[in-house]
Amino acid sequence: MDPLTFYSKCGPMTEAGTHASLFGNLPDDMASLCKIVQNNMIHVFWAERMKIKLSKARRSTLQIRPISEKLEQIAKTNSNALTAPRNLGQRQVGNCRDFTLFLVSMLRHKNIPARARCGFGTYFEPGRYIDHWVGEYWNAAEKRWIMVDSELDPSAVQTYNISFDPLDVPANEFITAGRAWKMCRTAKADPDKFGILDMHGLRFVWGDVVRDFLALNKIEILPWDGGWGFLNCKLSDPLPNEGTLKLYDKIAQLTVDINERFAEVRAYYKEEPMFRVPSEWGIREE
Repeated sequence: MDPLTFYSKCGPMTEAGTHASLFGNLPDDMASLCKIVQNNMIHVFWAERMKIKLSKARRSTLQIRPISEKLEQIAKTNSNALTAPRNLGQRQVGNCRDFTLFLVSMLRHKNIPARARCGFGTYFEPGRYIDHWVGEYWNAAEKRWIMVDSELDPSAVQTYNISFDPLDVPANEFITAGRAWKMCRTAKADPDKFGILDMHGLRFVWGDVVRDFLALNKIEILPWDGGWGFLNCKLSDPLPNEGTLKLYDKIAQLTVDINERFAEVRAYYKEEPMFRVPSEWGIREE
C-alpha cells in the first residue's frame, strides 16, 4: 500500500467509533486543530502543577488506549461540539501520547496522512532528552512530513521558553526514538540523559523504539505498556548480547528510514511475532 494512503486511514487506536460525529465540521488549519486538542484535554502533569485535584476516576482515564473511548468520556461530561472549549473540570486527563493520538485521529478523519511519533523532546529540561510523543502529518503543498506538538499551548511555550513553531517542530528539537538509539549506540550521546522522571538508559530508549515502530504501523500503545514481546524486560535488566543489540539496531534504522523503507517496515511488523500486542486487547490487524 502507498504510505500516504495507509496513514490517511484510521487504525484501531484512532478510529472515532460511535462518536465520529464529534469530528464533524472540523477546521482545516493546523493551529485550530491543535487548539481543539488543548481545549478538550489537560495534561496530567499540568493538572498537578495547577493544584487541580484529580479524582481516581479522572486519573484512571490515562489507561484508555483508543480515541473512541476517550471521545466517549468527553461526550459524557459535555455533549457540545469539540470546537466549544471545555472548562478544566471537564477536560479529558491525558499525556503527550494522548494529545498526539487526538490530533492524528482528527487528521486521518479528514483523510490527511498522519502518524504518531515516539521519541524525546530536547525542550523540556536543558541537557536532557525527555520521553515524549508528537504528531507528524504530510503537507501536500510542501511535499514533506511535518512534526507538530499539539501539547504546546501558549502557556507551555512560555514555561519552556520554546523558540520554535510547535506546528513545525525541527528535527533537532524532537529526536525520534530510532535516532536516539543510534546516538547512544555510537557513543554520540549518554543513554542516561534519555528518559523521564527517574527512568532512563538504553533499555528505556529501546522501549521507545518499539513504541515508535508500532505507531508507524498504526498501533499507538500507552507509554507504560509492556511485559510482552520486545517489551518483555525491565529497565534494571542487563543489556542483551551483541547479536540482539544488532537486531535492535536494524529495527531502529527502519524507523529512521520509514519514508524510504515503508514496505519493509510493514512487512517486518507482520512477520515478527515479537511485535504482537496481547490478544486480550482485541486489536484488529490490518
